[in-house]
Amino acid sequence: MKKIAMLVFIILMMGGVSEGMQTKVTIRAKSKDAKFIGSTMGGALVVVRDAETGELLSKGLTSGGTGNTQKIMVEPVRRGTPITDDSTAKFEANVDINEPRLVTIEVSAPYGQRQSIAKNSAQVWLIPGKDIAGDGITIEVYGFSVDLLIPQAHETIRLADGKAKIPVRANVVMMCGCPITPDGLWDANKYEVRAIVKINGAVAGTVPMAYANKVSTFEGVIEATKEGTYEVTVYSFDPATGNAGTDKTSFMVVR
Repeated sequence: MKKIAMLVFIILMMGGVSEGMQTKVTIRAKSKDAKFIGSTMGGALVVVRDAETGELLSKGLTSGGTGNTQKIMVEPVRRGTPITDDSTAKFEANVDINEPRLVTIEVSAPYGQRQSIAKNSAQVWLIPGKDIAGDGITIEVYGFSVDLLIPQAHETIRLADGKAKIPVRANVVMMCGCPITPDGLWDANKYEVRAIVKINGAVAGTVPMAYANKVSTFEGVIEATKEGTYEVTVYSFDPATGNAGTDKTSFMVVR
């Protein structure tokens, strides 16, 4: 009986040792050269996994606002000075661990604009019971969110007297949803926005797109003279940062 009791005691002790300690980690996704990705763009999908085994430890979406423009984009960044507050978009992961653990944190954003989703990741050590708060772990997401509005997918356009003028229109924002305007903080004059046109799979040329007198909107015109399947890829490129984003659609031109 004594041996059995001792065995039970050992098993209970071992069970107690293996119990994890809840550790809270604040995770944020920040748009390259812009602000934080939150609710207005559908958030960023955050996945936390054990770096060695791939075990899923936590998963969820960032929520909240894009943050204080002055602190993030204008004021000099000083060591130890937070650039976020309680309203700034974040995901709080609660991870149960019983020993230091190297984890991979992956963010995919913006989750509300699936055509523009980009992924980035970081690896960090978590220590049991040692929360990571404040600005937390911030992972930068590169790109522009481009949404091609016109022409519509699978639209059929007819040539008249052997030609047609086809408008191309796209919404272009930073990955956080921050607006692009001429001479604005995100300056439309400094970004290259163009449409690459393919006809029946072959590149036929590019069309420049200009600011359309509406926030974050650009437009251009394709002058079509050939029948066939057209594929249009609109891209935005920032030569200062290398930031880029695209969206595409396809349509038919017939007689």
